[in-house]
Amino acid sequence: MYAVIRIRGRTGIKRNIADTLDMLNLTRISHAVVIPETPSYKGMLQKAKDYITWGEISEETYKKLLAERGRLSGNRRVTDEFVKENTDYDSVEALAVALYNGETTLKEAGLKPLFRLNPPRKGYEGTRKSFKEGGSLGYRAENINELLEKML
Repeated sequence: MYAVIRIRGRTGIKRNIADTLDMLNLTRISHAVVIPETPSYKGMLQKAKDYITWGEISEETYKKLLAERGRLSGNRRVTDEFVKENTDYDSVEALAVALYNGETTLKEAGLKPLFRLNPPRKGYEGTRKSFKEGGSLGYRAENINELLEKML
């Protein structure tokens, strides 16, 4: 699974790229989504690579992300009680494992499809360069977990 984070705003953005970001539910800076690794999503990531960063999220980071930043409608936190009452799982951690393994989706669990994060501590490295060039944009493989830790 990929974790995708929006880095840059919407000033001067081309229409087709803005539409792609909307389809990914990335409407604001520091919003994140977790998506499966499919060819259609990979194409969307390549199209919007100048505005986002992404990489493979670890199961441990996904558990922490869901527990701390997962939200229900009305901006309420996800609790073990809610998960027990409304899903087939006993805890938020069990739900996170099921989501990570593709057994269910955030929508089926009654959760919002995005995570609102804080800007990273000590800021982004650079919002106009790719990750390979020392910036923040584009594909960053396993290093996405470090960035998510800074943003939680």
